[in-house]
Amino acid sequence: MAVLRWIRRNLVVIAGLLTLGYLLLPNVVVTVFSFNKPKGRFNYEWQNFSTDAWRDPCGVADLCGSLSLSLRIAAFATIGATVLGVMIAFALVRYRFRARGAVSSLIFLPMAMPEVVMAASLLTLFLNMGAELGFWTVLIAHIMFCLSFVVTAVKARVMSMDPRLEQAAQDLYAGPVQTFLRVTLPIAAPGIAAGALLAFALSFDDFIITNFNAGSTVTFPMFVWGSAQRGTPVQINVIGTAMFLIAVLFVLISMVIGNRRRKRHA
Repeated sequence: MAVLRWIRRNLVVIAGLLTLGYLLLPNVVVTVFSFNKPKGRFNYEWQNFSTDAWRDPCGVADLCGSLSLSLRIAAFATIGATVLGVMIAFALVRYRFRARGAVSSLIFLPMAMPEVVMAASLLTLFLNMGAELGFWTVLIAHIMFCLSFVVTAVKARVMSMDPRLEQAAQDLYAGPVQTFLRVTLPIAAPGIAAGALLAFALSFDDFIITNFNAGSTVTFPMFVWGSAQRGTPVQINVIGTAMFLIAVLFVLISMVIGNRRRKRHA
């Protein structure tokens, strides 16, 4: 009976931990198999412990080249989507204009649209324009589908802002630019950062839209897909583990910064 009472009291915590464990299980498997030394081409069965792949993560031809290309595309797509997304979010929240509701609906349409539909539509557009498929078509496509996520994150933050803070800055003789840089931008910064990180993750991880519009360009997700047909090298697990650890590190840093800010305000 005591055990049952303890389970009832901690049922939410137990369910949360089990869900978290289920979500992190693939990452644990990838991390474990990054230290494997497989026999043959496929890294699907545990054989021997080895750190060879960690000492030489670029030991597979074109792996680091595709990784570098994905990082560059993700970085440029993040910058483009963030700049456009911030302006659109402020326009939708702060200004009233004709067809504002229709524009808002169209902005969020890519989030509800299947990726294969958007990928095929973009491919048709590029082919009709006579554009050569490659780096630039992938970059344009990534900016287009990341834009909706940035607008959503920034718009939610801007809607929660108190306009009286900006009015107070203007009452203290701050100009429009100074008000934006000293008041508006710092308050909106968490939403902008969240949208930028989400755009980077989506761009780096995308396969469907990239596969339709890449031409002969090979990004890291496309390299992983192609390698899986011939045999998955251990170095792919190494890169995946490193990216996961970097993401966790960013989350921990943001949590530490947030806790320090709350303590300072308190």
